[in-house]
Amino acid sequence: MAKTSRVTLADIAAETGVSLATISKVLNGRTDVAAATRARVEEELSRHGYQRRASAQGAPYVELVFHELESSWSMEVIEGVERIAKEAGYSVVLTVSGDRHSPAPDWIDGVLRRRPVGVVLVFSDISAPYREKLRSRRIPFVIVDPAGDPSPDVPSVGSANWSGGLMATRHLIELGHRRIAAITGPEDMMCSLARVDGYRSAMNSAGLNIDPRWIRFGDFHTSGGESRAAELLALDEPPTAIFAGSDLQALGAIAAARKVGLSVPDDLSVVGYDDIELARWISPQLTTVHQPLRKMGESATRLVLRMAEGHEPDTLRMDLATRLVVRGSTAAPAAVAVAS
Repeated sequence: MAKTSRVTLADIAAETGVSLATISKVLNGRTDVAAATRARVEEELSRHGYQRRASAQGAPYVELVFHELESSWSMEVIEGVERIAKEAGYSVVLTVSGDRHSPAPDWIDGVLRRRPVGVVLVFSDISAPYREKLRSRRIPFVIVDPAGDPSPDVPSVGSANWSGGLMATRHLIELGHRRIAAITGPEDMMCSLARVDGYRSAMNSAGLNIDPRWIRFGDFHTSGGESRAAELLALDEPPTAIFAGSDLQALGAIAAARKVGLSVPDDLSVVGYDDIELARWISPQLTTVHQPLRKMGESATRLVLRMAEGHEPDTLRMDLATRLVVRGSTAAPAAVAVAS
């Protein structure tokens, strides 16, 4: 590959009309630079493909960014990222920032100062200004995307959410359930909608009506699953089965059932989503959709390290397969079980 002529910071300074000190501030993520000046420098750095020097602040590492740490769920991703980073000789630094949609504004300034080898983000997306800043510093990034629908030009690793919802609901239908409810995540998250769409598709293909009250949006947490399940079980004709959009919501649904004297799976079948470690240890063991969280972390890290070596990704979007894991929280509804 032919080498391009090397651009210097003096060249950038001459073209932008700002001082070397100001350019240095931009490169190091300092906040005391006017927005218009920063944007002009960022544009020139990006246009010239300026490559920063490797950080001298310590050993090279991969930065892994969450908006929150849900221990049972997050650890699967963390272990996947750590395994691949360690094999490549890198450590992992964990950062918590922002909300489920994107990191907080102060994160981008910090990561530009820290200068990791690459960044793995567990978010729905990353804003265009953040993307441009990372690219201008040649800091590759990949989104682990169980939660959203990133922009088309963002490298991301997700899972087959629609298929997962379809499999979970078909399993309940095949057991003989007809009144099947769904508790999913927030209504503004693509994975929540995709899992519910899979549920709807399974119900429609089986010729089953869906009572609008059977679909509830939650927050993927245990408390939300419990409150939504309590609402469902208080209906005049409550469901005999619940498909929960996360294992934590499924645990909440089981707790709600027990509070009103129902047994799982004798009186209510429950299917979760994720297949976290805890799903194997509760009683009854949880039937769930296995989301390959660890493999998603591994795949994202492999991709970001390849990009750090100068390789373009073969594809910007990778969806890993989900599969149903049948355990003890599902059974035929009582009337069907008696008849059989």
